[in-house]
Amino acid sequence: MAASSTPHERTGTGPVGDRPVASDALANLRVLDLTRVRAGPTCCRVLADFGADVIKIEAPAGADPNDGMNGPRDGYDMQNLHRNKRSLSLNLKTPEGKAILGRLVRTADVVVENYRPDVKHRLGMDYETLRAINPRIVLASISGFGQTGPYRDRGGFDQIAQGMGGLMWLTGLPGQGPVRAGVAIADSASGLYAVVGILIALAERGDSGEGQWVQTSLLQSQIALLDFQAARYLIDGVVPEQAGNDHPTSTPMGLYRTADGFINIGASGEDLWRRLCRAIGHPTLAERPEFRSEPDRLANRPQLNAELGAILAERPSREWLDAFTAHGVPAGPVNRMDEVFADPQVEHLGMAVPVQHPRRGAIRLVGQPVVLSRTPAGIAAPTPEAGAHTDDILGGLGYTPQEVADFRSRRVI
Repeated sequence: MAASSTPHERTGTGPVGDRPVASDALANLRVLDLTRVRAGPTCCRVLADFGADVIKIEAPAGADPNDGMNGPRDGYDMQNLHRNKRSLSLNLKTPEGKAILGRLVRTADVVVENYRPDVKHRLGMDYETLRAINPRIVLASISGFGQTGPYRDRGGFDQIAQGMGGLMWLTGLPGQGPVRAGVAIADSASGLYAVVGILIALAERGDSGEGQWVQTSLLQSQIALLDFQAARYLIDGVVPEQAGNDHPTSTPMGLYRTADGFINIGASGEDLWRRLCRAIGHPTLAERPEFRSEPDRLANRPQLNAELGAILAERPSREWLDAFTAHGVPAGPVNRMDEVFADPQVEHLGMAVPVQHPRRGAIRLVGQPVVLSRTPAGIAAPTPEAGAHTDDILGGLGYTPQEVADFRSRRVI
């Protein structure tokens, strides 16, 4: 897939020269990562974990007033977001920096940026400019609110998108008032939707030979994640309200207290409801008129939850989970973070991936949730030092050591 006429040399997984290769899946792709904070880095992390040569382009020290928004370089957030990448120090506000970027674009397949829409034009990184340099380039732009429209030039952050996109009035207990999700869900979704768009554009490029401009935003991604809740409004005119830990349209499906903690139960539908009643030792509960059908149970949910709660409070979580498993009723524990990664199934799935850091030693990072049978994702290297690969990358572009030293003396790199 590489736009470069010379393929990147590699042998299996592992370093290629100065480059970490985590997988064979995308190892012939070169990606220029011009992103910051979370949405854009999430997109580039997926590509890097599947082997793409992701070059993280960073301003020289002191040139970017917003540097450090994800905490210290060795901190958990930077390490989790930027593993498997190479780092190039480059001042894009200088003519020389823009020229270096242009030479990089000629060798690249994908450029990912999450500036405000007007910034890319000032820096000469808009799609038409990049396309004139390399017609095969795919530009992925992630913004707060979209590349056009009345809000295009506004800065956007995850919680702002959660609020504007409807999530905060769906999250939380009834009457509690708006509640944010506990993770950066709009940021992460935007990064993942951008990956989808990039891979579609690359697949289409195989037929047309041309790249294209991929666009998504925090606001669009957040609305898309509303899924059936948004469809309830668009099709039936229902404005969903907060439902707390209960499923908004089905019951019993939600959180229940046990003798020693909490469990989640999913017993939607008639068969699972009857299985649940047998598992808790009260099969006649399924025959009561107020609980006989799904609409009956939904109409009488407070009463149903109260009765189930009284029964479930009599025994500890583990006993109930064993009983539900034996009866084929979906249920699970409510884990804190330490319990998540101690769970035997999570350990089996390999969601905590070890990597060696030069200063922090052995650390674990969050793995990719997608498994490929032949070319799985991997983590080959921790987040590099800022500018660690500058000399190697510029040398690969044909710059001499003297030119690189001159760029450094003039703070171009």
